[in-house]
Amino acid sequence: MPGSSRAMRWLAHGGLWLFNLLFLLPLLWTLRSALLPEGLAYALPPAFGPWTLENFRNVLEGPFGKAFRNSFLVAISVVLLGLPLAAGLGYALARYRVGGHGLRFAVLATQMLPPIVLALPLFALMRLFGLSGTLWALVLSYLAFALPFMAWLLLGFFQNLPRELEEAAYVDGATPFQVFFRVVLPLATPGLFAAGILGFLLSWNEFLFALLLSGRDTQTVPVALSTFVTQRGVLFAQVAAGVVLSVLPVALLARMVDRYLVEGLTLGAVK
Repeated sequence: MPGSSRAMRWLAHGGLWLFNLLFLLPLLWTLRSALLPEGLAYALPPAFGPWTLENFRNVLEGPFGKAFRNSFLVAISVVLLGLPLAAGLGYALARYRVGGHGLRFAVLATQMLPPIVLALPLFALMRLFGLSGTLWALVLSYLAFALPFMAWLLLGFFQNLPRELEEAAYVDGATPFQVFFRVVLPLATPGLFAAGILGFLLSWNEFLFALLLSGRDTQTVPVALSTFVTQRGVLFAQVAAGVVLSVLPVALLARMVDRYLVEGLTLGAVK
């Protein structure tokens, strides 16, 4: 019956909204805490006013503001440096099978290593080359684990592209480089967006390498958030404000390119 079908549809939509709210509840609670004065952020029973932006001002005026800029510079640098290399490696593995299965396994095996295994060698290398405490130390270290991840994602994407388009370009006299830059890369735009965003997220959220390799002036957002644990206790409202600020650019970026992100992840799936 039409009335029963409409009621079931509304009931299903209501259940989905409730399910989504359950997942969003921690973020909404963090936003509530960020908008309250420090003394009310962890009060019991919970307070829901008065609202203030004082926590955001205090956070941005302190070391967190510089850490936010550092994180953005490092993450963007990793994407700009890693994405062209990942695209070339992924295409070479997908179409020319460079290195055979051994190289493919080596690329995948880098994702099996716990980050703590790489931390000490990277720290020693950065000290040896005089890069310890600089942003370049973070960029190069993040590339060590972001590049194989992006390359493996693009490998699956390139494998699903139709070979006929590349073969038609070869028949028209195009060189392999022309085929790659003029045919393959435009078709791979969704995959490039997906790999770039995920590489950005890996760099933005990384904590261990940033803790070991950064200095006082090169801290990133995850390390700066840990500094809100003081001798007086945890500055809960400022931590909440820092979390909201750290999530905001990632959420905006994902919202701007969500169509490319979803398309890139689905088309890049392994057959």
